[in-house]
Amino acid sequence: MALAAAFVLTGIAIGLLAIYGADVAAGYGTDSGEGFLPFDHKTRGMGLGLPSLALPIIAFFIARSEPSAGLGIMIIVAGVLILAGGAVVIGNADPAEAEEAGRNVVAETAPLVAVGAVQVALGAIKLKRSR
Repeated sequence: MALAAAFVLTGIAIGLLAIYGADVAAGYGTDSGEGFLPFDHKTRGMGLGLPSLALPIIAFFIARSEPSAGLGIMIIVAGVLILAGGAVVIGNADPAEAEEAGRNVVAETAPLVAVGAVQVALGAIKLKRSR
């Protein structure tokens, strides 16, 4: 039962990350930066991003005693999607614009990258324990 719940939670997280990425891609190059969802970047991040950060970690701990290579792979996929999103944010940042606004894009994105790395590590641990 716990393993099934963990699969569902991680699947939801991957789905949210896919929707988030598609929405960002749809809004790329537009003046408003708004994709197909009628949300600004903050609302989109809180509604789609935050659950995607937490759900795979919760899933790992729910099913920590049950071996499952599939769950480990799903957690790694979620972490890689988060890391890819962080890389896109850093790669697309305009240094002059960020400096003018007093923002450090790398420092703002570091927590996101850290959580993605934690998820990849937890997925790897799950895979190792499953063998």
